[in-house]
Amino acid sequence: MHRSDEIRHLHGRGRVFDSVLDTVGDTPCIRVNNLAPSGVRLYVKAEFFNPAGSVKDRLALNIIEAAEREGRIMPGQTVVEATSGNTGIGLAMVCAQKGYPLVVTMADSFSVERRRLMRMFGAKVVLTPRAEKGIGMYRKAEELAKANGWFFAHQFETADNADMHEMTTGHEILGDFEGDQLDYFVSGYGTGGTITGVARVLRRERPETKIIMAEPANSQIVGQGEAQKRNADHSPAASQTIAQPHPIQGWTPDFVPYVLQELLDGAGYDELLPIAGPEGIEWARKLAQKEGILTGISGGASFAAAMKVAQRAEPGSVILCMLPDTGERYLSTPLFEGIPEDMDAEEQAISKSTPGYQLG
Repeated sequence: MHRSDEIRHLHGRGRVFDSVLDTVGDTPCIRVNNLAPSGVRLYVKAEFFNPAGSVKDRLALNIIEAAEREGRIMPGQTVVEATSGNTGIGLAMVCAQKGYPLVVTMADSFSVERRRLMRMFGAKVVLTPRAEKGIGMYRKAEELAKANGWFFAHQFETADNADMHEMTTGHEILGDFEGDQLDYFVSGYGTGGTITGVARVLRRERPETKIIMAEPANSQIVGQGEAQKRNADHSPAASQTIAQPHPIQGWTPDFVPYVLQELLDGAGYDELLPIAGPEGIEWARKLAQKEGILTGISGGASFAAAMKVAQRAEPGSVILCMLPDTGERYLSTPLFEGIPEDMDAEEQAISKSTPGYQLG
């Protein structure tokens, strides 16, 4: 027999949802208990609670719904986008629910799990050569859109990206920390939509909060790059010469996205931290093994930056770090390198410690 007062009680949300799209957003801020330095409170905003598993569900939904509201997309029109994976997965979910065919262009360097997830939702995935970097997959999407009259989602340029984060992510943070201090907000960037939209809200409503942006140590296109050359439609005209391949999938293409330019021009962040890929992998593993929080390499890299902030912060500081996605779409990447499929020696010893049910 159990005592009912000793078991966690849940009572439902008090509502049902009309579609999976209504479950996007309102993700939890979770305290880090075992890894955080003493004397500070460190939280992560767990974007893997979104229905397709990442922060990009937000922008995917708003890009399509804004286009519907404004008559820029026709019923049944094919959507095309260039993506490292998470935006494509989010768009695939949204397009599946709304009935739009989706074609995604993606460099062949990104994880195979992402390709298969998009195809599971019914999308078509067109791979581009990794040597052509992000510009290559972008140009392929642009080429396909022009040739076929498809709707180009333009995640790197559209105002619908940061606007969604301003109206959802930023306001969620305000609500969750209402009546409490928030000294630091830490995030990496891919398109720049998350940090730009959240920064609008924090600069306006919580100006005391310091905004910390992180980027790959070996591809510091903001910290060390040149002014981005752009076409008339704000799309990138060329790669940044400093851009290098890095393992932090979802972070930092080889150009400065136009969505991010608002943040850069408007002093929308307080500090820029370079993070090495191996650091991101190390902290993603520690989050899984010490906190039970499974995030990807980009989440681990953002958390690495948050730990640097936490280790030097004043006692009593409160820090919030964005975790963009889940770790399950990184099984074929260095994040899971060294994690075996078969039993290791210790597991075999455990098996042999009792006589039954052993593999031959």
